[in-house]
Amino acid sequence: MKHVLVIEDNPDIAKLVSLHLQDIGAAVQTVHNGSEGYQLANDKHFDLVVLDLMLPGIDGIEICKRLRAKSDYTPILMLTAKSTELDRILGLEIGADDYLTKPFSVRELMARVKAIFRRVDSLTSDIAAEAQNNNSIQIGDLCIDLNKHQVTLEGRAVELTAKEFDLLVHFAKRPGQVFTRNQLLDSVWGYGHDGYEHTVNSHINRLRAKIEKDPGNPQYILTVWGVGYKFAER
Repeated sequence: MKHVLVIEDNPDIAKLVSLHLQDIGAAVQTVHNGSEGYQLANDKHFDLVVLDLMLPGIDGIEICKRLRAKSDYTPILMLTAKSTELDRILGLEIGADDYLTKPFSVRELMARVKAIFRRVDSLTSDIAAEAQNNNSIQIGDLCIDLNKHQVTLEGRAVELTAKEFDLLVHFAKRPGQVFTRNQLLDSVWGYGHDGYEHTVNSHINRLRAKIEKDPGNPQYILTVWGVGYKFAER
């Protein structure tokens, strides 16, 4: 059973989301205040947090930032009445797994929730299988510890967001394979975000800044011009 936390100050929307999550067998807890929601997310384990952007107490952006800052990798689906591109980019780039603008259809909401669950289940299965053989991936001076969810470069810890870690693992497990931006969105974000290709670019730029000795001349994440990206072969 999946456990979901819904942090939404609109009681009608919170009830609608909760009922449909319960319909697919999820156990749902609902709160209407950002401070209470953050405390609950901090104290208990959830498989998904459905998080409104504008909340009393602490807003959704701050909740997301705080959770990611403490290496909490719980998937986050953000809901908001704001629809500007800047808001969408900000929500995804601080570590949210997906972003849905109100008003939204229940069908789209549930499609995205199920996509997140599939992605997480697949990633967990991949990491568990890899960990049975070897709990880390070593490429040159870069080491990815799958059990601890940690990355080191030349022995020094590299701080990555949950999405940056997922993206790096996806690449590192498939060296030499070329991915388009849409393929990366489908595989790592779990949903095809039309018009969100720039999000892939920005995440890769930030990853390069953290793991490459010379981000302008990368040795790990390589650009395949006119196609997408690939990870250097070991």
